[in-house]
Amino acid sequence: MDSLRTFIKKINTDARDAGIGGECLADIRYDEPMSAHTTFRVGGPADVWVRPLGGALPAYASLLLDAAGKEGIKVFILGGGANILVADRGIRGIVLDTGGWKGMDRGEGVAFRSGTPVDEALEAAAAAGLGALEFLAGMPGTIGGAVWMNARCYDTSVSDVLLAVEILDEGFNRTWIPFRAEDFAYKKSPFQGRDVLILAACFALNPEPEAAIRAKMEEHHRDREAKGHYRFPSAGSAFKNNRAFGKPTGRIIDELGLKGLSRGGAAVAPWHGNIIINTGNAAAADLRVLMEEIAARVRAALGIELENEILFIGDY
Repeated sequence: MDSLRTFIKKINTDARDAGIGGECLADIRYDEPMSAHTTFRVGGPADVWVRPLGGALPAYASLLLDAAGKEGIKVFILGGGANILVADRGIRGIVLDTGGWKGMDRGEGVAFRSGTPVDEALEAAAAAGLGALEFLAGMPGTIGGAVWMNARCYDTSVSDVLLAVEILDEGFNRTWIPFRAEDFAYKKSPFQGRDVLILAACFALNPEPEAAIRAKMEEHHRDREAKGHYRFPSAGSAFKNNRAFGKPTGRIIDELGLKGLSRGGAAVAPWHGNIIINTGNAAAADLRVLMEEIAARVRAALGIELENEILFIGDY
């Protein structure tokens, strides 16, 4: 831990020497519980949690990622903490939180910084009378996470409205990557196979009356509430919906009688087979064991291999 403190101190000194940020360059915490930063509300401590503030993220991240790579220090990029299950023993190394890098920019398209919460981005678009992102309404997480996962809701994917993505590439250069349909698939993006940091995403949005945009957003919020997405801490869908299975994964799990199945403080939601919830005192181990048991039961009964939508992160 002392070596990490020394490392972070040097990064901050180098950043200030380079004219990055002001006096309050980044929020830095040691042994930071990841339960405070995930939608499951579980997860042990990160050795170091760093959130660059204001406009510091690109330059600060470039310094940090370059130096960490040379020192062999692991860095995990954190967005909104959705779709991840952090181990009870936490995360070794550094968690780089993008949550301070927020905002909307107008140009040929509409670009949102990667740390912008999804609903915050939709609110800004609606206020500007720009539609097409309403399908994401009520989804937890950030724009960066939605692009990385190629999030899909209500039969629409992020790639359906994406124009370009700005990244900090493997050489720590800021560059815009034009959208290419062949690079994306169901909940797949080209960034999942690259060691890059998503900085922003530009979307093709359409001028629409603000009232109409907000009506669609509210419809999706109500639908998510009715489906119980907000009743308990969760990460949304636990498994991907493979269209080759012929039916939604939640229905497959339901038809095997697994709704309500519990292990420790983790349970399959009684109202939806593909939502696993923290009933209040779940450990990450409970949630992972339950996911693995569901997958094993589906495999044994139907010969179907479920694919996790939730990523297991940290010191398992």
